Amino acid sequence: MNGKEEGLQVKNDVSGAVYGIIAYTVWGLLPIYWKLLGEIPADEILAHRIFWAFLFVGGLFLSKNDIGVLKEAIKERKNIRNILICSFLITINWGTYIWAVNSGRILESSMGYYINPLMVVLLGMTVLKEKLNVLQYISIVFAAAGVIIITVQFGNIPWVSLLLALSFALYGLFKKLLKVESLTGMVLETAAVMPLALGYILFKLFSGQSALYSVPLSTAAILMLSGIATALPLLWFAMGAARLKLSTLGFLQYISPTLSLLIGVFLYGEKFTGTHLLSFSLIWTGIIIYSFSNFEAKSKLGNSKQADE
Repeated sequence: MNGKEEGLQVKNDVSGAVYGIIAYTVWGLLPIYWKLLGEIPADEILAHRIFWAFLFVGGLFLSKNDIGVLKEAIKERKNIRNILICSFLITINWGTYIWAVNSGRILESSMGYYINPLMVVLLGMTVLKEKLNVLQYISIVFAAAGVIIITVQFGNIPWVSLLLALSFALYGLFKKLLKVESLTGMVLETAAVMPLALGYILFKLFSGQSALYSVPLSTAAILMLSGIATALPLLWFAMGAARLKLSTLGFLQYISPTLSLLIGVFLYGEKFTGTHLLSFSLIWTGIIIYSFSNFEAKSKLGNSKQADE
């Protein structure tokens, strides 16, 4: 590799990290955005989020003039099935997250995104029949212990955390099966649920029940911009993912729940008790063990390749 090519490689790595950091930072700060819409019911926010996201990504897609890609993507029945499943899962995820934030449950939502990587490992074992190493089993045990402790202490299963983790993990699984470019996938996913979202928005408007009749114009504008707030981080994430190693991306993903946790405690005054500390500490320990297991596995693979060469 000559000096010029080497410089380009470094530039790509740096830009990928920048895109990844921006994407996860924006996701971490989104509780503040949804709190600005606290006067509007979560179901109505969700409908608008889907509708405006579809318009935004649809506009971007049309500007690329790649209609043939869409036609190709929906030729197979399996793809249509996976698109519908992805649409359902991401709708559940978005709706749960918005409701949780505006119901004062930001800590539970952040826990969900800490658990998510370990839920992915669990799905890999149960659905894809992947073999786990000892460290990965231990990491799942720690995370499970954290969830059990908070359940026993407060007498409630942290269903928000588990639903967010499971819906996003399943979304990632079916997203892999879909195998389409990020923007194309988002157009198809939002298009699948957009008619329902638009129908709900119109029903609310014509029945006189829409929150838009009672909120200030500035709040209505924030609601309409929710599509951009949804789509841009996803696009930045895709640009980062294309330039970064998966291990680096896996490390960056903890920016988002960490910011959400800090926002919930310090900005909105959610209680962070000793039980929360113990529960989160066990989950964080599981994450550290899981990350180390990935690093160790990659090191062994790298050494094996060098030995073969």
